Amino acid sequence: MTSPADVPHLTPNQINALVVLMVEARRLTNVELKELAGFTLTGKDNTKLVDLGLVDTDRTHRPFAHELTDEGWRVARQLHTAAPPRQGGSTTRSLFVVLSNLHRSLDRLRVSHGDFFKQTEATAPATSEPGHEAPAPTATATTGAPAAAAAPVSAVEVEALVRSAYRDLATAPGAWVGLADVRDQLADTDRAALDAALRAMVGREDVRIIPVANTKSLTARDRAAAVRIGNEDNHALAIGPA
Repeated sequence: MTSPADVPHLTPNQINALVVLMVEARRLTNVELKELAGFTLTGKDNTKLVDLGLVDTDRTHRPFAHELTDEGWRVARQLHTAAPPRQGGSTTRSLFVVLSNLHRSLDRLRVSHGDFFKQTEATAPATSEPGHEAPAPTATATTGAPAAAAAPVSAVEVEALVRSAYRDLATAPGAWVGLADVRDQLADTDRAALDAALRAMVGREDVRIIPVANTKSLTARDRAAAVRIGNEDNHALAIGPA
């Protein structure tokens, strides 16, 4: 369980920056920050967040653009565990109340922050990235295995393979199944195509893919089988009613 000690002391503006970058779940320029939230991320606030490894800032051109790092996502998810800075007043305290209740609700629903806030339009190109499959080296390299031949063909077919594997593994509809077990079932399926299908499936109403909260319980096999969605490694799949 994350403790307040794991959340660095931040100014109200730094907190606002982390929250806006989290809920937008994308790279934002200072112009966009100003339009969306009425502030920019510059000077000491920007320097501190970059030095803490929470924000990646592209300074190669203006306006500067900012994006949460993996550590930034972790801290943004846990901001509510620390005491709000006094200089933030009631506005920051109210924000912490929202963040605390958001965390509680997502935990109950077993939905990750990254999944909840993901930009669907930004994710769509990623789901079509199995254009990497166009050369189809896997299909030509494998000899005659039907599952291997089907995997690079289309995302629809790969999703069908995932659903079939889930039905074989799950004890009941909606039960949690480790992605490591799913990957074992689909060992002949191209890794990139399978990852793309899992990312696309997150948008389905009956599908949930989440990270394991207790990371200490993860084995090396679990970590290797994780799929990256919304700046988080996800380890478990459920299809059907909760």
